Amino acid sequence: MKSLLTMAVSLLTVAINGSALAQAYPTKPIRVIVPFVAGGSSDIVARAIALKFQDYLGQPGIVENRPGANGAIAAEFVAKAEPDGYTILVGSIGVFSINAALFRDLRYHPVRDFAPITLAVTTPNVLITKPGLTAKSVKEVVEFAKKNPDKLSYCSSGTGSSDHLTAELLKQMSETSIVHVPYKGGAACQTDIMGGQVDISFQNLGAVTSYIKANRMNALAVTARSRHPSLPDVPTAAEAGFPELVVTSWQAVAAPVKTPRDVVSKLNEAVVKALRSPDVRERMNQIGFDVVAGTPEEFGKFMQEEVARWTQVVNRGGIKPE
Repeated sequence: MKSLLTMAVSLLTVAINGSALAQAYPTKPIRVIVPFVAGGSSDIVARAIALKFQDYLGQPGIVENRPGANGAIAAEFVAKAEPDGYTILVGSIGVFSINAALFRDLRYHPVRDFAPITLAVTTPNVLITKPGLTAKSVKEVVEFAKKNPDKLSYCSSGTGSSDHLTAELLKQMSETSIVHVPYKGGAACQTDIMGGQVDISFQNLGAVTSYIKANRMNALAVTARSRHPSLPDVPTAAEAGFPELVVTSWQAVAAPVKTPRDVVSKLNEAVVKALRSPDVRERMNQIGFDVVAGTPEEFGKFMQEEVARWTQVVNRGGIKPE
């Protein structure tokens, strides 16, 4: 009886403390951890959100960049942080889904270790080719690859990146063999596409739109459900004959898994307001991002689906981290 009473008192204390924490939150600055170097997509989104925390939460957001191991270092750090709402993660499709599919010894799992806050932004990839490539459509690229196995090359920003796995997905769908040339970032890949050293690539639409419009590379299809306003003449993958090749690169926000629900709700409300504010939305659109800013439940479901999808692609392709 005494042990049961002690347990009941302990549970009541936790509930009261959790409730008090949620009501008082926040009382100090919020650390916004970014798994990559400054200037990248995750960093841009994180800083846009953090700048609005003072307005919407009454406390500043302080961005900290902790790059390394495809974002796993920062993700593990946040997963093991105190679940009090003062340490959150703004990361990419790699951090929240692909890493779980690619790395067997990953020391965190996105579904198990994080409380979803929101899917922040998405951007489709676009299939680009070097200027002199004779294939002028996805169908022609596939036909050439079928007739000439391993004669076509594609570059990516690294093994396990969104652009790598999008190309791998096309290979699996079309049953073709195309040589992967991994780089340590998208910029080098784009440069070699324009220089003719590599044949094709799937790159984030916002990163290459200006090059496409300047005729420094060709665009064959966007991996979105509908045509993108910035490239209205470029067909979707479905229009090009691959309706299942719908892929978005995305950024999202999460907290340690045991963060109180009321705190997660406050964070969600603030992040959604930040992303939907006119100046932030305009900036996101300018760099090719579509603002999502949904509920924690919607992001949680989406994350599970993405982990399952890319696990299947990685396993089927026998992809190993480099």
